Amino acid sequence: MTKITFYKKNNLIIGFEVKGHTGKDEFGKDLLCAQISTVAQLAIVGIEEVGKIKAFHEITDGYLKIMVSEKDALGQAQFLFNTCMQSFNSILIGEEKFAKLEVKNV
Repeated sequence: MTKITFYKKNNLIIGFEVKGHTGKDEFGKDLLCAQISTVAQLAIVGIEEVGKIKAFHEITDGYLKIMVSEKDALGQAQFLFNTCMQSFNSILIGEEKFAKLEVKNV
């Protein structure tokens, strides 16, 4: 099961975390896991390399987290985080057994 958690502060998305493998298929053939990983890694590239926004990120096996300060969460970061959230929601339609998305206020 993959758990995707978006973090909001003062109505701004300041980051998200992806934990676990979906387990929908065997390692290397799990297309759902690959889709989730692609969207998550796109956020890091978009925030840090394209947007030149300072962020904290961590990636290990089955885990990815990206966070920005509330000050840096405006503009491009909001656009990208909202795009990622909508992409995850689209990917997860009918996949509740393998992944879920939640939003937490911090």
